[in-house]
Amino acid sequence: MLEDLSDTELLARHAGGDAAAFGVLVSRHRDRAWAVALRTLGDPTDAADAVQDAFVKAFRTAGAFRGDALFSTWLHRIVVNACLDLMRRSRVRPTAPLDESSATLADPADPQGRLDLGYDVVAALQRITPEQRIAIVLVDLEGYSVEEAAAVLEVPTGTVKSRCHRGRVQLATLLGHLRSGTPAGPGASDPGTDPRTPDPRQR
Repeated sequence: MLEDLSDTELLARHAGGDAAAFGVLVSRHRDRAWAVALRTLGDPTDAADAVQDAFVKAFRTAGAFRGDALFSTWLHRIVVNACLDLMRRSRVRPTAPLDESSATLADPADPQGRLDLGYDVVAALQRITPEQRIAIVLVDLEGYSVEEAAAVLEVPTGTVKSRCHRGRVQLATLLGHLRSGTPAGPGASDPGTDPRTPDPRQR
């Protein structure tokens, strides 16, 4: 059965003209691709567009897969690039909270502590640079090792570490109200941010 084949074997079947092989790859990897896109873009519609674009590109360029990395690494590289392309075109901003109460994010002030991935965290992720956001999504939210994230992003491991560190510091500032208990309402401002910056929840 196709479901018993490895990713590499399925890709070879696809390249050889097996019409069903790529569908198995899609069903095998779509959930994690969707999670990466959704947490990066913060909007289900945009995430769906990015994942669709990524799978279409993977389908069309399957012959370019050289096998020097895992298929999942190659695919998520395409997903990340699709997210970046969409952000550049649309200047994506979050429009609705995510119902992912079980998801967590590393807290830079407390390496052993965790923060719920509520709407405040999703909104804050949209306020750091795309490069830092994607690094944090891959490492802190999706559980990639730094080495795996570096392979997906095609950058040195030191770059991933730097992006994660800088992004976590900014998130700790943006999410300071979660520790202090102070509501982050329209009149509240975070240290190091411009109080005139519109609150994403007011969009």
